[in-house]
Formats: sequence, C-alpha cells, structure tokens
Amino acid sequence: MTRVRRGYIARRRRTKIRLFASTFIGAHSRLTRTTTQQKMRALVSSHRGRGRQKRDFRRLWITRINAAARENEVFYSYSRLIHNLYKKQLLLNRKILAQIAISNKNCLYMISNKILK
Repeated sequence: MTRVRRGYIARRRRTKIRLFASTFIGAHSRLTRTTTQQKMRALVSSHRGRGRQKRDFRRLWITRINAAARENEVFYSYSRLIHNLYKKQLLLNRKILAQIAISNKNCLYMISNKILK
C-alpha cells in the first residue's frame, strides 16, 4: 500500500493553537496536548475575569460615591443618595456619579441639593 501524504488542515489547527500559547512557559507552549488544555483553561479564565471585572468596578464606583456623599454631609449614606435619585427620576449611573465625585465635588453637591428640593 502506498503512503498517504496528510493534508495541511491539522497542521494549520496546531500552529494556530501554538501561536495562541506562544507566551506560555515550558511544555504549555511546546507540546500540542498540553497547549490545547492550557488554551481552554486560559479562555475559561478570561471569560470568568470579564464578569469579575464588572463586579469589581461596580464596587469601586459605589465606594467612591459613598465616600463623596459622606464627605459632603448632604446625605448620610450612598443608599439614601441613590434612593432619592430614583425617586426624582434623575437617571445617572454609578460610573458617571463616581467620575463626578472625583473630578467635580461641587457638581455632586448641586445634584444632591436638586434632589432635596
């Protein structure tokens, strides 16, 4: 029986995986089987990390708004500020409120006064 020359599809798949894992250390970047395992693991970790990043930033924004609200002494806490924002239908998300709290505290003071009236 004659020898069959294999195609390029499997080799192309392996080189694609190798390029993805080229920065990994040791056998994780050299051996095909461990490379594929590490690629799957890395993709799972990045997916988990994106969800975690959203949670972490939301916590950071809440902390900044709470600190600014307590510093202004207009509201006693973050929760009352947010509650009154919703009552007055001022739709500002936490990211924007945190940026206002850092960059322009007078603006946050004006917003809180508008809520109280």
